Amino acid sequence: MSNEIVNRVAGSSIISFDLETFYPKGERIIFDIKDNLYQETILKEKDFRAFIKDHNWNAYKGKNVAITCSVGAIVPTWAFMLIASKLTPIANHITFGTLAELEKELFTIALSKLDIAQYQDAKVVVKGCSGNSIPTSAYVELVRILQHVVASLMFGEPCSTVSVYKRLQ
Repeated sequence: MSNEIVNRVAGSSIISFDLETFYPKGERIIFDIKDNLYQETILKEKDFRAFIKDHNWNAYKGKNVAITCSVGAIVPTWAFMLIASKLTPIANHITFGTLAELEKELFTIALSKLDIAQYQDAKVVVKGCSGNSIPTSAYVELVRILQHVVASLMFGEPCSTVSVYKRLQ
């Protein structure tokens, strides 16, 4: 009888999927239009257009930007569009919303590029722990993408998983 320790997980056909490898690069920042409102309530077009013209847009180079208004002011849609027109050629990615919505959108884009053919009929374990904060929406998106091709989908670590999906035979 051999006392050799065998790593059965390493020898199995289970594929480990780490969402952290899809963590979108780049700093995430918020562009809050409230700072350009008169008394945080009214957008004065002339002042706003002067800000748009004179602002240092290069400060957003390569960054992921969420454009928002954190106060209850009524801001015309064209104001957000003007900001977007300045950020589009400079920023890595822009969206309207919160930082959480930006993070969700970045992961959705990253996962849309996933080559799902490599997971055809596979047993996949989605790694549960990571150094970066992965939004729950990314895990849900991954299920949506993989469920129709994998034989089974699990969550956790290969040695300790929770079954999420198993194709019926």
